[in-house]
Amino acid sequence: MAITVDVAYKSLNKFTEVLCGDKVELLKTEDSNIMILADGMGSGVKANILATLTSKILGTMFLNGATLEECVETIVETLPICKVRQVAYSTFSILQVFHSGDAYLVEFDNPSCIFIRNGQLVPIPQNIREVQGKKINEYRFKVQRGDALILMSDGTVHAGVGQLLNFGWLWEDIAKYAVKQYALTISAMRLAASICQACDELYQYRPGDDTTVACMRIINAKPVHLMTGPAQDPSMDEEMVRSFMSGDDSTKRIVCGGTSATIVSRVLKKKLDVSMNYVDPDIPPIAYMDGIELVTEGVLTLNRVVQLLRRYMKNETVSENFFLELDKPNGASMVAKMLIEDCTELHLYVGKAINSAYQNPGLPFDLGIRQNLVEQLKTVVEEMGKQVTVTYY
Repeated sequence: MAITVDVAYKSLNKFTEVLCGDKVELLKTEDSNIMILADGMGSGVKANILATLTSKILGTMFLNGATLEECVETIVETLPICKVRQVAYSTFSILQVFHSGDAYLVEFDNPSCIFIRNGQLVPIPQNIREVQGKKINEYRFKVQRGDALILMSDGTVHAGVGQLLNFGWLWEDIAKYAVKQYALTISAMRLAASICQACDELYQYRPGDDTTVACMRIINAKPVHLMTGPAQDPSMDEEMVRSFMSGDDSTKRIVCGGTSATIVSRVLKKKLDVSMNYVDPDIPPIAYMDGIELVTEGVLTLNRVVQLLRRYMKNETVSENFFLELDKPNGASMVAKMLIEDCTELHLYVGKAINSAYQNPGLPFDLGIRQNLVEQLKTVVEEMGKQVTVTYY
């Protein structure tokens, strides 16, 4: 069984702090995905440095095949000592999921991982090992499609302490809330953001501790094909459309651009129906074509898509309001939503013909607006952890 994962996280800084004392590292190897959540002692700059050091050390050593003992020993010997408490470490959780379906979880002093399968909590047994005087829980298990695994820093369980809740938001209550939010269709980011939003509300929007929720969903592969711009040589139209239409039933297809949509319609001999419903005055309306998930205008829509994806990558801006914008029925929001929530790999089919309506025809293609947007789109989607290929025509 080949496993595909959807990974995302959301953090809240302690109130008045500019830097977050938690750090999440997302890594890929040839046969696995790794998620590391480190929580530095205290808050602010020192905590951020401790957490960053810990996550980077663990990530680099894991990628190079180091054992857990070697990782922990390196962290103990590397991190500076707090003069007041005479301890200096960052708590951490490590989740590694292999493409084979095997999974490996390591926890040191962070709240326990929440493991949800088929809408039910799966208990994680205690298998304590002592490494360098530190008690660490290890768990090896199998995952399957639909599973959700949630790592948290202790800011989650401290939410509401002495305010709305006497003893904070208990782990059991967080787990119940996560199960309530869980659905096979919900993305890792929506799940992580919903839990963080609840923590923020319990803190009355003034977090008393750095709070991070990192989520990994086990999902089916979701390839997306996006075509934009006509081919430089019109004789390549059929080949371009044929490549764009390749793939199986799981492949979703997006056409961005009026000329591109006309070409697809002509080659496939399918009717193109343009909507006259302007739901957003800044974004041209979408169109409909049988067999194509989404047909939109080109440059203006892609520019807004890139803006939305950049907001998504700025972790602090991902909130309930962001998802409300993502759910709007305009072309840009619909494309961005598909790339965030329904895409594990993106294949771009880009025509190199110059559109004089958008740029000086004297400029080479690689300086044109569409090419620039394609490069920006490729970069931000890759930063989201998704594989991107670009084919030019």
